[in-house]
Amino acid sequence: MDTHPRSPRDLFEGRRHFEIPAFQRPYVWDEESQWAPLWDDVVRVTESYLLDGGKPPIPNHFLGAVVYESKPPSAGDVTRHEVIDGQQRMTTLQLLLDAAHEIVAGRGHQTEADQLEELILNKALTFKGRIERFKLWPSQADRSAFAHAMDPEEPRVEEHRVIEAHDFFRREIEQWLIGTPDEEGIVPPGTEKLRAKELCSTLEHRLVVVAIDLSGHEDSQLIFETLNDRGTPLLKADLIKNWVFRKGEQIGADVDKWSRTHWADFDTVWWRAEISQGRQIRSRVDIFLQYWLTMRLQEEVKAELVFRIFADYAGSRLTTPVGAEALLTELRKDADTYRGLSELDVGTPEGRFRSRVIETMELAATTPVFLWLLSENHSVPRDQLRIALDAIESWVIRRTLLRKTSKDVNRFMVATLKSLGSVDAREAGSAIRDFLSEQTAETRYWPSDQEMLTTLPDVKLYGNIRQWRLQVVLRAVEQQLRNQSTKYEAVELPWGLEIEHVMPQGWRTHWDPPPRLTPEEAAVRDRVVNTIGNLTLVTKSLNGSLSNRPWTDSDATGLIDGGESGKGKRTLLDAFSLLVLNKEIIQSHIDLWTEADIKERSAVLTKAITQVWPGPSMEIQEAAFEAARA
Repeated sequence: MDTHPRSPRDLFEGRRHFEIPAFQRPYVWDEESQWAPLWDDVVRVTESYLLDGGKPPIPNHFLGAVVYESKPPSAGDVTRHEVIDGQQRMTTLQLLLDAAHEIVAGRGHQTEADQLEELILNKALTFKGRIERFKLWPSQADRSAFAHAMDPEEPRVEEHRVIEAHDFFRREIEQWLIGTPDEEGIVPPGTEKLRAKELCSTLEHRLVVVAIDLSGHEDSQLIFETLNDRGTPLLKADLIKNWVFRKGEQIGADVDKWSRTHWADFDTVWWRAEISQGRQIRSRVDIFLQYWLTMRLQEEVKAELVFRIFADYAGSRLTTPVGAEALLTELRKDADTYRGLSELDVGTPEGRFRSRVIETMELAATTPVFLWLLSENHSVPRDQLRIALDAIESWVIRRTLLRKTSKDVNRFMVATLKSLGSVDAREAGSAIRDFLSEQTAETRYWPSDQEMLTTLPDVKLYGNIRQWRLQVVLRAVEQQLRNQSTKYEAVELPWGLEIEHVMPQGWRTHWDPPPRLTPEEAAVRDRVVNTIGNLTLVTKSLNGSLSNRPWTDSDATGLIDGGESGKGKRTLLDAFSLLVLNKEIIQSHIDLWTEADIKERSAVLTKAITQVWPGPSMEIQEAAFEAARA
């Protein structure tokens, strides 16, 4: 068995042909989880060679392991390797190299293009028109798409993950190479010629995989199974613990005390339990350490780099017992705060934020900012904490309802942390509110009241936004409506209320008497019934009874479906619902509930939403947009 760290140049140079067995699973990597992080790492390494900031460049980026078995060579043939593990990584690497070759060649950087071409094609005439002309041949389900991605003369394949990956890398490489500013207006360093040169060097030499060749080993299958053992691997926290305690021994610290006071809790079941984070399953302690480093360093921290980054960050503070004690005390305080997040009272600003933003809206990316604001190490005053959390929550809710992208939220939260870098904690909330108000990029700006009032009433929400998120919004609106008068009872809303369409989605059953709606009118109604003005909350049992029944009792004559024979939807809502959301409909619409009524209610609810979640500082936002236009 041969095991070596190898660069793409080492892997693919010469007459080599890696084949992924036809039975292996198809290509499944995607933009959010793999392509974008990989490209970010390529840029990070490349730009470290272009920047002259006094820091040494980043020598390489580790991609993981690849396991293959080499076949006996034949004269005049390629050297063949069967890929046993790492097929997703190998496929992505080839797509990245080919996309870079295409852009670099198209921009006239021929030397760099020629170097990259050596890593994607076996150019000998012997292999022309054969699959051996490619350095890699993927699994059966991906072969047609891969052939077209690598050779546009091959038949086009539509809507395939391989094509999407190739297009993504082409787009990102071209924008970076020509010097397009990023979301924060930062232009890539260097000239285009230098960028092409260093990008090529990164792709050739600075991406590293551990290549494990199992050929010639009689226990190769056993070795492979061991490499993919389903046992309990070391956590990042384990690596960090061992490193910290070793450092402690070197400086003469009381590491036995550290074990009891600072680290014992991390070894408990709660911290080591694996929970889902996006599409990944990771231990709580590793997730916390990633968030903690992000908060501390005010930069995005990749999960796989947590140990290395922790060592870089903590190294300078672990040189004396006093410095080490201070660092571990800070870490312990923030860990206790993080552990307490699940026990926060939803009646408090922080409990409400966790429930609505982190849990319901599933924006765990806000956690580093949340942790910074709650940290005992920063002592943010209560009034400023509320200002900050209310501003972020409003930013999230408004963008969610208007269906704005959240793809940039990780970076934006890091930028938000950076905005706190020179701010006194006593002004942290105001600083965050102002920072959010200043944003002008499509992926980051905070929708104003005017945009909400103009746009939201016509947005199709149901079917595009998950129901439990809409429930949170409608519950908040119900409370807002109750707060407008002291005459309402202080009724606590029960959990488990469900979304109900006032005019049913199945309106064709009872809501379309002659003359029938035209196809055009029906299409309008199908859209309108899913807007905010037609949605309300009811109990699960009432929801089952309401179903598609007509609005009035007269139209429900003889109706027995769902029980409550002969009763219309209005009568049932009046009898069983105590919500202001429903009382206002019942009192004002005795005989009809129409598209015009829905639009009118959409405007009313949208206004209530803007009151629940106040928007940006208009003075700051208008000045920012004016500056952006200039």
